[in-house]
Amino acid sequence: MFKEVPRQLNFPQLEEHILRFWDKHQIFQKSINSRDPNKPFVFYEGPPTANGRPGIHHVMARTIKDFVCRLKTMQGYRVERKAGWDTHGLPVEIEVEKELGIEGKEQIIEYGVAKFNAKCKENVFRYKKEWDELTRRIGFWLNLDDPYITYTNEYIETVWWILKEFYQRNLMYEGFKIIPYCPRCETALSSHEVSMGYREVEDPSVYVKMKVKNEENTYFLVWTTTPWTLISNVALAVHPYINYVKILHRGEKLILAESRLLTIDGEFEILETIPGEKLVGMEYEPLFQFFKPKQKAWYVIPGDFVSTEEGTGIVHIAPAFGEDDYKVGQKFNLPVLQPVDKSGKFIEEVTPFKHMFVKTADPKIIEHLRCNGQLYQSQTITHSYPHCWRCDSPLLYYAKRSWYIRTTAKKDRLIANNRLIRWIPKEVGEGRFGEWLENNVDWALSRDRFWGTPLNIWVCSSCGQTESIGSKQELLTRANIPEIKDLHKPYIDEIKFPCQQCSGTMVRVPEVIDVWFDSGAMPYAQWHYPFENQDIFQRNFPADFISEGIDQTRGWFYSLLAISVLLFDKPAYKVCLSHELILDKEGQKMSKSRGNTVDPFQILATHGADPLRWYLLTVSPPWVPTRFDEDGIVEVEKKFFGTLINVYSFFVLYANIDKFEYR
Repeated sequence: MFKEVPRQLNFPQLEEHILRFWDKHQIFQKSINSRDPNKPFVFYEGPPTANGRPGIHHVMARTIKDFVCRLKTMQGYRVERKAGWDTHGLPVEIEVEKELGIEGKEQIIEYGVAKFNAKCKENVFRYKKEWDELTRRIGFWLNLDDPYITYTNEYIETVWWILKEFYQRNLMYEGFKIIPYCPRCETALSSHEVSMGYREVEDPSVYVKMKVKNEENTYFLVWTTTPWTLISNVALAVHPYINYVKILHRGEKLILAESRLLTIDGEFEILETIPGEKLVGMEYEPLFQFFKPKQKAWYVIPGDFVSTEEGTGIVHIAPAFGEDDYKVGQKFNLPVLQPVDKSGKFIEEVTPFKHMFVKTADPKIIEHLRCNGQLYQSQTITHSYPHCWRCDSPLLYYAKRSWYIRTTAKKDRLIANNRLIRWIPKEVGEGRFGEWLENNVDWALSRDRFWGTPLNIWVCSSCGQTESIGSKQELLTRANIPEIKDLHKPYIDEIKFPCQQCSGTMVRVPEVIDVWFDSGAMPYAQWHYPFENQDIFQRNFPADFISEGIDQTRGWFYSLLAISVLLFDKPAYKVCLSHELILDKEGQKMSKSRGNTVDPFQILATHGADPLRWYLLTVSPPWVPTRFDEDGIVEVEKKFFGTLINVYSFFVLYANIDKFEYR
């Protein structure tokens, strides 16, 4: 006899019964053991950070992963699913700072780096129970008993091995460049991190007058959206093959591009037309004189990067705060005036604005220009500006030393290997990701922080010789010490050893590395390769399938590909399904500040996992934004699951009448 189906099924209750059955009979493990080891389907789990609660978007990601892995299991493949935890980096540090009531690097150092990192280690698994429960509750089969964890010595050792490989192949270097920099976190960011934090902001849009030397009442008209950088101005750039004009306007003579006369407010008279090349070499009076540089400054230089699409066709050059500015500054031997400290505040010498955060100082700088007759016009502009992906502070482009991975040396191989990957949808691989690779820049690796994989570079204090350490044993041998229990700061910083080139002492550089390198190293580090498990690694590389949100095109998807191409000249994954964001039912991005987030545990308690999973998979294609509406789950319960239940009820009724037996 078949058991009759209740008129009203309680999905949450039924699912708990099924989950207990799975646990009791170890169904997940049996689904692996019953499959041929020689027929694997390799899946990589992108490591979440467990110091924040999981959201509804995590249900979406895990539903897709589980759907594909179950399908492959039913097709006879052996699908081992190793969990992972991303445990380093700013996400953890910022939470610990809040918890301790401190802010910034100085206060962390005062508190004690050892104690701070110990707190970070505690914090990383704050919400692990919630993550494990969500994973269990939605039926996502994952090996949570043997996860890879990025803070372990074994994981770090593999990362060191990879970095030493890059170092030995001349794919790592230290460079002084303009780099995206977070003044709140006081660290550099990589280009892929920057791409995650753009948002629309309102900034000043000012036109300033820079007086031409030895010409009465004559000014270059210059436009900028960053008034604070004017303090570091050392040159003006014009395009040599653009026509400029000198006009008479309100009793003053202004010089600007002929095609930008539309910026002039009111009547004017054109006095003469001047080819850009004729302006080159002209000198002007600086707006501010806080510094007296040794090199020549405050004159006009040629620049074929100057355009007339906006502004005045005259570009203000501040080599301390812009990549193009820095390059042209190097070309013309311009001074680099750095009036901003590492926290983004003006230094003591900038008297009127000292200790002010640069963006906060903008209005005061504008007022200063107005009072000195140097301001032509001040407005505001709404544009996209990069912010820190973790603390949401506006980024600066800051000249500093950092360590880089030379990804540009392998640009062609990155592009070629990307073409071997099956992208779903393919437009992501060809468009968003492919275009990202076309514009590849070297990976800014080092971070001026505390809780992370230490950069494995030691520098001689005498001769400057550098050395990369590729394993724990190599470090113990070089330093002639018996053991080191923790490879993190500050303990690793205490280890020094003799220089092999001179009699000096090798000291570790103070930085840690980009947390995205940690996650991108998981195909190797999860097995502690190459120190052990070489056969297991070979069987599990590359992945047959990965899937995460669209934001990972410039995060995990990129770090996986970059590391694997630089190491082995092959992609780390064969198929990548990229899903879009989950929005609220009005089409707005979910955020705590808007109050429109969805608690997945509440949805699961009300409707159950199966209706939620089916809804997420069918309400729209995963690669287009999903508008989440709880009413849609109710519809799924009625129309889809209701139909299944009615069909089964019909079967039970007549199977029992006919005394049908399943054989």
